[in-house]
Amino acid sequence: MSASIFSKTIHVNTGKPYDVIIERGLLARSGGLIQKILPKAERAVIISDSNVAPLYADAVKTSLEAAGYTAFVHVFPAGEEHKRLTAIDGMYAAMASAELSRTDFAVALGGGVTGDMCGFAAATYLRGIPFVQIPTTVLSQNDSSVGGKTGIDLTCGKNLVGSFHQPCLVLADADTLATLPPRYITDGFGEIIKHGCIKSAELFELMETYGTDMAMIEDLTARSIAIKAGVVERDERESGERMLLNFGHTLGHAIEKCANFTGIAHGEAVGIGMLLMTRASEAAGLTVKGTAARIEAVLSKCGMPLSCDFSLEAICQAALLDKKRRGDFLNIVLLRTIGDSFVYQIPCAGLPDFVRGGVGV
Repeated sequence: MSASIFSKTIHVNTGKPYDVIIERGLLARSGGLIQKILPKAERAVIISDSNVAPLYADAVKTSLEAAGYTAFVHVFPAGEEHKRLTAIDGMYAAMASAELSRTDFAVALGGGVTGDMCGFAAATYLRGIPFVQIPTTVLSQNDSSVGGKTGIDLTCGKNLVGSFHQPCLVLADADTLATLPPRYITDGFGEIIKHGCIKSAELFELMETYGTDMAMIEDLTARSIAIKAGVVERDERESGERMLLNFGHTLGHAIEKCANFTGIAHGEAVGIGMLLMTRASEAAGLTVKGTAARIEAVLSKCGMPLSCDFSLEAICQAALLDKKRRGDFLNIVLLRTIGDSFVYQIPCAGLPDFVRGGVGV
């Protein structure tokens, strides 16, 4: 398969259905593609961070204007540490200054932080306006741009404020990945590995074979998005099956919090979380022996860290603020084996001992 001619559209059949288009050169065509689904809109605000906007905002703005839209650009400081209400207030101000109506739209141009915040601002401005996702990282193209989860961080935890608000279109252009620093390419593969772990032994085996081979990225992205889209269609509001997408995230988010959301990337933290949890579940007899070793090997192949500097006690304490907590119990996601996952409920007080049980595995 030649990456240069790869083109695939994945339909996400949620309450408000939309398409994910995976193809190179989409930024230059974004205006025309959006015009097909939002023909009554007149104005748009492109929301991007200080790293991505200088690279791609002009191209998207030019394409929107060529399609007949009046387009504006709002830039906020890059970094997870800026995923706060203060940045959302700036987005609201930009939307108001642009005089957006409920038929107009926002464009999230960037990585997962941009998509989460732009989506949340769109979900709440005028009680909800459409938005388009144009993800520019491996991580956001494979995960956060699809599914409608939006939100911001609080000092006490990650993504604790947010809303479900599906995009009306997702444009995943692999050309934008060429400008990523190497670390943020490898980081993004953490979510592809996760999707293989929970739902597809075949996808996981491809990662074992190819690692971060960028010649495969569009095919891997299509497979990864198809898995997530299927889960989201069956459980849009995370009342059951969608919880499986949180594999590695309970401890991963806790690691990010321990790091004050700096110094460790999201996919790296999720990778460590997947490994710690699978070692623990193997020790508890809940997972086929050797599963953690396969995860460790594929993380290593992708150049991702296998540990962090924080104690298990600190990580587990941070994890108890996780959104998946239900009273005195915490829902964690475990694997029976690669491609077969389930939700396991554990007493909050028992989490440190459970995780500690896998340290020697």
